[in-house]
Amino acid sequence: MAQAGRQGSSGGVPDGDGGASLQELAVQLRRLNGEVNRLVHGFAHGQGLHPTDVQALAVILDSTEPLTPGRLREHLGLTSGAVTACLDRLERAGHITRSRESEDRRVVHIRYAEGGRAAARSSFKPLAAATDSARQRFSAQELAVALRFLAALNEELGDLRAPGR
Repeated sequence: MAQAGRQGSSGGVPDGDGGASLQELAVQLRRLNGEVNRLVHGFAHGQGLHPTDVQALAVILDSTEPLTPGRLREHLGLTSGAVTACLDRLERAGHITRSRESEDRRVVHIRYAEGGRAAARSSFKPLAAATDSARQRFSAQELAVALRFLAALNEELGDLRAPGR
């Protein structure tokens, strides 16, 4: 795991600016995605959830405003029925609460429940520790650049839509 600072085995040629090649970035991003997915699947299994349910929890956790089932459906690219089933599982497992807080009683808001938050914190402590360990190997300036890159990449990926959706 401690190979983050080493060159990957992609054999990619660095870009003209001396930075990592697109292939090297792709390899490391795939590896990161695989490792995070492994942890997510373990959490999902331990909680009796589907991996998609954990994706939904992440969207709920990261939302800066009250989240509705419709907005969650759009974000995850699922059908209304699939989102309802997901929310039912998450509510039964104690991870979320649903409430009608606005004047329009048809609008449902989804919130992360404190019990669910505690379970996630406990389960993902190793991920937090590994992230902190890796983070400590970089200067504040290097981390700022990495954060800018990840934010830009997430923005670009957020603009993409899966075929047929």
